[in-house]
Amino acid sequence: MTLPIRDNLNDIQKRIKNACMRSNRRFKEVRLLLATKTVSAEDILVALRAGETLIAENTVQELKQKHGPLKTIPHETHFIGHLQSNKIKEVIKYVSCIQSLDRLSTAQKLQNRLEYEDKTMDVFLQINTSYEESKFGIPPENALEFAKQVHEFDRILIKGLMTIGLLSVQAGKVRKCFRLLKDIQQNMLDQGLPVKELSMGMSSDLEMAVEEGATIVRVGTAIFGRRPYPDSYYWNENT
Repeated sequence: MTLPIRDNLNDIQKRIKNACMRSNRRFKEVRLLLATKTVSAEDILVALRAGETLIAENTVQELKQKHGPLKTIPHETHFIGHLQSNKIKEVIKYVSCIQSLDRLSTAQKLQNRLEYEDKTMDVFLQINTSYEESKFGIPPENALEFAKQVHEFDRILIKGLMTIGLLSVQAGKVRKCFRLLKDIQQNMLDQGLPVKELSMGMSSDLEMAVEEGATIVRVGTAIFGRRPYPDSYYWNENT
């Protein structure tokens, strides 16, 4: 598996670089995040040894299982699954950033736990730009007020916004999701909110995401190969 993973990483980096060139952006402005749900620690290690430094998990169980084997190589871990209040204590043990904050009640509980542990946590606010009922995330029209409320919590450090684009073959509809997140970001920046990062784009649509302003693209399948479940499984936060 080592060679395919390395080759796939090279292919993805080329895709990102080409998208940056088309949109007059610098290659170093976009970070590759390895979406590693169901990927073995052994395969993740191949990617880390190839020079990658950023991975993300969807579940506490996998964070726990892989922490030991992966800690031998310096890297950064984000959480991209739905953040449940009863999992906050465990999640913050293993990650430096939570990319899926979308409820004020959860933010309050996160703040309380961080105060108790005397820690801070980077977060992205998840926005449901596709308006799909199957997805978590704040509705776009409520995003600004939500960001203002979360910004009041001194232990929660807002870094940016995250969205999961529409899983569709219709490129125009997918791009619309990314463009909407960029518009929301600009509105928030105009209001003085610190949302400099945009996490959006996956294996099938990362070029559009980069062209619309993504600073982090989340890629799993195109690097580690097709996994035993459809794409929708990996972004169903109820699993």
